[in-house]
Amino acid sequence: MTAPVFTLGQLSERLGAGLSGDPALPVHGLAALQDATAGQLSFLANPQYRKYLATTQATAVLLTAADAEGFAGNALVVANPYLAYGQLSHLFDRKPAASVGIHPTAIIDPDARIDPTASIGPGVVVEAGAQIAAGVTLGAYCVVGARSRIGEGGWLAPQVTLYHDVKIGCRVVIQSGAVIGGEGFGFANDKGVWKKIAQIGGVCIGDDVEIGANTTIDRGALADTVIGNGVKLDNQIMIAHNVQVGDHTAMAGCVGISGSTRIGKHCMIAGGVGMVGHIDVCDNVFVTGMTMVTRSISEPGAYSSGTAMQPAAEWKKSVARLRQLDDLARRLQQLEKRLPAVTTGSKDSSDA
Repeated sequence: MTAPVFTLGQLSERLGAGLSGDPALPVHGLAALQDATAGQLSFLANPQYRKYLATTQATAVLLTAADAEGFAGNALVVANPYLAYGQLSHLFDRKPAASVGIHPTAIIDPDARIDPTASIGPGVVVEAGAQIAAGVTLGAYCVVGARSRIGEGGWLAPQVTLYHDVKIGCRVVIQSGAVIGGEGFGFANDKGVWKKIAQIGGVCIGDDVEIGANTTIDRGALADTVIGNGVKLDNQIMIAHNVQVGDHTAMAGCVGISGSTRIGKHCMIAGGVGMVGHIDVCDNVFVTGMTMVTRSISEPGAYSSGTAMQPAAEWKKSVARLRQLDDLARRLQQLEKRLPAVTTGSKDSSDA
C-alpha cells in the first residue's frame, strides 16, 4: 500500500491550524519528535519531550502558540497538539480496507439478516435471528450469536465472539479476542455445593464504543449489562454481569469491575483498578492505577489507594512499620485510659 502524501498547507486547512513555514512541503507520515525524519510530521504534547524540539528532523511539528514562539522549524499551530495528531492519524492509517460481501467459507443462518454493504470474512459464523447493519465489517472467524445485533459501521477484528442477545450500537470497534455476552459468574451455595444460576439477561452497548483485545463483558443475570455511548475500554478488562458504565467513560488495561456496579459518565479508570460489586460511582471520577474501590463514590474528583513505588529497602521498612501499627494502637489506647488519672493527679498536686 502506497503511503499517502499531503502538503503542509493541506494539513493546515484540514485542522484549521496556523502555519509557520512552507505550505508546499510534503508530509507522508507521522513520528515521535526524537524519531522523526524528513517527510514526517511530529507533535509536542508532553513537556518531557520538549528537549527534542531543537534537534528533531521532522519536516514540521504540531505545536501550541507558546511552543511555536522561537521554534526555527516549520510548525502547525494548534490549541491541542495531541488532539490534532489524533485527527491526522487517520489520514496515514494503513489498516487494510475490507471487501464488501460474504466470504464463501462463512456460515450464515438463513434466518440472519445481513446488509449487502457488510463485509463478512472467512470462517465467520452468524446465527439465527442475528442482524448485521450497513457497513459492518466482521473479521475472520468472528461469531455473532443468535438474535444479536450490530449497528451501522461496526468493525470487529478477527476472532471476536458475541454470544446471543447482544445489542451493539453504531460505529463500535471491537478488537480480537474480546468476548461479549459470556455467562456471568452466578452461583448459589447449597450446603457447600455451588449451584449454577442461569444468566438470562443480555448486553447492550451504545454508539461509538471501542473495546480492546481480550476484554470480556458478561451478560446480565436478569437485566442487561449496559455500556454507554462513547465508552473506551482498553485490553484485558473484565466487566461482570449487570454492570452499568456511563457515557464517555474510559478504562485502561486490566481493570476489573465486579457485578452490579454502576459507574457514571466521563469517568477515567486507570490500569489495574478493581471495584467491588453493588457500588455506585458518580460522574467525573478519576481513579488512579491499582486502586481498590471498596465503597461507593458520591463526589467527583480523584481517588487513590495503595502506595507508590519506592526503593526496595525503604519499602521493607515501611512494611515492617505497618505490621507494628496494631500493637501501637493498643498501647495508645492503654495510655489514653490512664490519661484522665494522670491529669487528675497533676491537678490535685498543684492545688495543694
